[in-house]
Amino acid sequence: MKVYVDKPLCTGCQHCKDVCPVAVFELKDRKNIDEANKDTAPENAQWKGTTDQAILDKWSKVEDGHHHFADANDGTSGGISVAVNGDACILCQACLIQCEGECIHIIDDSGTEYKSIYA
Repeated sequence: MKVYVDKPLCTGCQHCKDVCPVAVFELKDRKNIDEANKDTAPENAQWKGTTDQAILDKWSKVEDGHHHFADANDGTSGGISVAVNGDACILCQACLIQCEGECIHIIDDSGTEYKSIYA
């Protein structure tokens, strides 16, 4: 199983980390680009220090208790999600349903890709 986060779309909501039963995700500091890119994300999905403008416009003013786009994680939200343990993924898809930024990609062993859709 290959799991990665499209970093420019990540809001830092931490839902992926909170719902994952096998600890695939960790939240990393947005200012540490090397740590933020420690998953299998392709070049166009890696963190380069800039959030997608449409995601920023949609989530930056939402007051739901999350620290959207905060540089660091405070234990409840903030930072940027990294799929540090993608091999452990059991394809339960809990993260795909909960991801605000619709930034999670899972590719199973047959090559089928699953992408998060926030409802």
